[in-house]
Amino acid sequence: MHIHVVDWLVIAAFLLVSIGIGLYMSRRAGRSTGDFFLTGRNLPWYVAGTSMVATTFAADTPLAVTELVAQSGISGNWLWWNMLFGGMLTVFFFARLWRRANIMTDAEFVSIRYSGKPARFLRGFRAVYIGVFMNAIVMAWVNLAMVKILQVMFPGLLVFGHAGFELAGITISSHLVLVGGMMAFVAFYSSLSGLWGVSLTDTFQFVIAMGGSIILAFVALNHVGGVSGLQEQLSDVGWVFDFFPVIEGGERVVSAGGMLQMSVVALVAYLGVQWWASWYPGAEPGGGGYVAQRMMSARDEKHSLLATLWFQVAHFAIRPWPWIIVALVALVMYPNEADKGATYVMVIRDLLPTGLLGLLLAAFLAAYMSTMASQTVWGTSYIINDLFRPFIKPGGSERYYVKVSRITTFVLMLFSLIVTTQFEMISDAWRFILACSGGIGLVLLLRWFWWRINAWSEIAAMIAPYAVYPILVFHFGLSYESTLIVIVLWSTLVWLTVTFLTRPTHPDTLKSFYEKVHPGGPGWKVIAEQMPSVKGDKGYRTLFINYLAGCVLVLFSLFGIGRLIFGEYLAALLYFSLVAVAVAVIYYNLSRTGWDKVIR
Repeated sequence: MHIHVVDWLVIAAFLLVSIGIGLYMSRRAGRSTGDFFLTGRNLPWYVAGTSMVATTFAADTPLAVTELVAQSGISGNWLWWNMLFGGMLTVFFFARLWRRANIMTDAEFVSIRYSGKPARFLRGFRAVYIGVFMNAIVMAWVNLAMVKILQVMFPGLLVFGHAGFELAGITISSHLVLVGGMMAFVAFYSSLSGLWGVSLTDTFQFVIAMGGSIILAFVALNHVGGVSGLQEQLSDVGWVFDFFPVIEGGERVVSAGGMLQMSVVALVAYLGVQWWASWYPGAEPGGGGYVAQRMMSARDEKHSLLATLWFQVAHFAIRPWPWIIVALVALVMYPNEADKGATYVMVIRDLLPTGLLGLLLAAFLAAYMSTMASQTVWGTSYIINDLFRPFIKPGGSERYYVKVSRITTFVLMLFSLIVTTQFEMISDAWRFILACSGGIGLVLLLRWFWWRINAWSEIAAMIAPYAVYPILVFHFGLSYESTLIVIVLWSTLVWLTVTFLTRPTHPDTLKSFYEKVHPGGPGWKVIAEQMPSVKGDKGYRTLFINYLAGCVLVLFSLFGIGRLIFGEYLAALLYFSLVAVAVAVIYYNLSRTGWDKVIR
């Protein structure tokens, strides 16, 4: 493989546009922390939603999908497709509430919903735990994926004539040095422009990343003789084309032929529990993290809803298919390759001509940079708004906080790079943390709709899983699916007990929250009766119908596109007809109830 001048020019043009957007938006972002972190709450839905999608499209995402397809076929993607059911809840039940809350971060939500010292502790703890440590681990994960890509594309890379360096006892490879340079570039333009620049560059970068992925899928399919040639060459493993797993008794296994077999327990865990019970970056129950940041940045409630709806459609229905096609082609081209994730990059390396090779490298850069920029600005917003401003340096000017935010952006990037060098040690802890997030989801959902939830409820739900996880995994040796179900049951019992044994949130705080957000529903009846002049939301039956229609819209779009690709035109027509019905239902309901206030 040789990268020619044309390829480098394509990459250079991509980088120049990215930095140009950052420079152009720097003045607007520098006026206040509200402009820096929330674009002055003036982000249109198509930019906000595309920014969400671009952030979830990291450098490791196509590689992870390739591994899933190699191990379990197309149906292996249900391990993340199930998160749609939680994401669609955010669209219709929570997007408008986040926008009304008028806060800067989801950690700040604690300060308007709870009261007293427990609330102050929880806000600071979430700022450090999620904004710094969890965020750094996510960025380290993305960095390592980029290192893998560079190792495949540039196996003999030397930086300053060396293959690696030793610094304070830490070995830094030349590939990681190059990734560090990319991080510095991202930190530069994101620190200049804040969320305005990040969101606009995200939109540009998503177009590049998605366009490159689609082009690669066409080139890869052409290499194996089209869809028919692909199906013929994989005829001995025809199970890889199945959209749904096989439901079996016992534990979830991959059969000797490779087909994903899902036990009843696994089915309950993935489709009945995980999507609402577990915390995961970008898929927090009720919305959170950088998704909440975009919802709170939207122009109004309508734009907040449309942004999250577009996010679900693009994330689950549109993006996967180019990756899946390349993953299937990689099974033909590299059947004996041990590292299945790396085969996606090998297809790029071995099939693309000059010019297109540069475009795909730019696409990977786009995927990497959009994720890193969003994670950095989001993490910095936690550090400044929920730690530095309330606890370390209260009373500063807005320009002072913007200045500190820009410095913090670089510090957070540097910290994540250090974490990356220790990633082999952290990977087990990362899986441990993911499993132990089970149980917090129900609190994150109910805190909007039940007045009795307090800060202790959330603290208990965060801590409770750690008490039983070692016993379930190391003593009883339970699978992830069984462990998740037990943890959710245990955590729910713990936080409910703690809730009723501790004092409720102060009535003044509850009334202030209800007046500001007016969520409505039976869970707020006690407070609503004390505030008859405040009209809570109604129409939850209509919202639930919209929720079901939204799930049909996305899932049937996903299946319809797949059937269309594989030439099953009648099935595709049926799926798209149902999609049209779902769109009509959503549009009618929202038009009837009023787009400006969604359901009020």
